[in-house]
Amino acid sequence: MFEIDALRLLVAVAETGSFTGAATRLNYTQSAVSRRIATLEQQAGGALFERLPRGVRPTPAGRALHRHAVEVLDRLSRAEHELAVLHAGHGGLLHVGAFATANISLLPTALRALHEVRPDVEVVAVEGQTDTLLRRLADATLDIAVVSDYPSGLPQADGVTTTVLCEDELLVALPRAHRLAGAEMVDLSELRDEPWLQSAYGDRPTMLADACARAGFTPRKIIRIAEWAGKFGYAAAGLGVALVPSLAARAVPDELVLRHLSDPALRRTVHVALPPSPLPAALKLRELLHAVTRP
Repeated sequence: MFEIDALRLLVAVAETGSFTGAATRLNYTQSAVSRRIATLEQQAGGALFERLPRGVRPTPAGRALHRHAVEVLDRLSRAEHELAVLHAGHGGLLHVGAFATANISLLPTALRALHEVRPDVEVVAVEGQTDTLLRRLADATLDIAVVSDYPSGLPQADGVTTTVLCEDELLVALPRAHRLAGAEMVDLSELRDEPWLQSAYGDRPTMLADACARAGFTPRKIIRIAEWAGKFGYAAAGLGVALVPSLAARAVPDELVLRHLSDPALRRTVHVALPPSPLPAALKLRELLHAVTRP
């Protein structure tokens, strides 16, 4: 394995055409240059320079190694620059995660603001459930994430810190022909006979299960639909009703209406989560997320 300093020295000798010129450029003594090149030639398996009466000239092996050395040093230089701007918060990659409904408006609005103030930051977006996002933060494969305690509470992850962004009311989505579609407020007990479209219910405590228990009933049927498009499609067809966070209101199709529920506990808390050593760009995005959710 060739040392980086030795490759820099090789490039300097090739470009100046002499050990003396390379020594001057890199602040070496001529004898030190001669020894380092001799060691490099041993590692390369043969002569890299022809010694001439005045200076040196690369051999075919020297020209080949010089070409690779220039590429390696250029890539290292670009890596150093990328890391410098990354740690300064002015550029580089930022891996951002969010749950599905945060990607409808909340996170895109904050990312647009981030692009305005940090245009060199390149965002890599990941969508997933809160528990997955928190694990990825702990594993250092995400730099920041928007997470929530819906439907079953906020999980913990080693070293990950969370701060509250906002509370998000849970509404009920009804087809426009539903008997309660014109009501301003719906009591959950009025939906006791409805099928519910939910991605999770019964495996562990959920907000819907707790709310139904407070209202004195257990849903007669749970239709497990994971994606919001599917929930909206089933609800629009009159096949069930669904809890919908207010963050998702902009994505609700015209065939559905959203109605408030009388249970004040039917709301979730949205958090921004960071790993143990957050990047400056992640801290800036957290600031912008708070600004977006500020009343």
